[in-house]
Amino acid sequence: DVQLVESGGGLVQAGGSLRLSCVVSRNTDCMGWFRQAPGKEREGIASIDFGGDSTGYADSVKGRFTNSRDNAKNTMSLQMNSLKPEDTAMYYCAARLGWCPASLSSRLLATEYLYWGQGTQVTVS
Repeated sequence: DVQLVESGGGLVQAGGSLRLSCVVSRNTDCMGWFRQAPGKEREGIASIDFGGDSTGYADSVKGRFTNSRDNAKNTMSLQMNSLKPEDTAMYYCAARLGWCPASLSSRLLATEYLYWGQGTQVTVS
């Protein structure tokens, strides 16, 4: 089993930055970030492989968000810059066993991930 705990959410003004962290009980080959706004479906926004060399981003965050991981600290991070009100959502980290899927669309698909954190709220005013 794998446990994940997110932190770092909060209230920030548009144009500001936040850094989310996800501590995982053990490293897995592929991890990702998802978000869900009220009344909307869960959206995959970033994915990273074990070595951190391969990352993938949704168009909605590309160029603004950076996904990274430090396996020595069992931590994955999401640096979020140039935040917009439409980024307001509950943010979740997730992990899967096995390599990241080959296609970006699959890497950002919630059903590809088995383990989930409880989420951290990000609000952009």
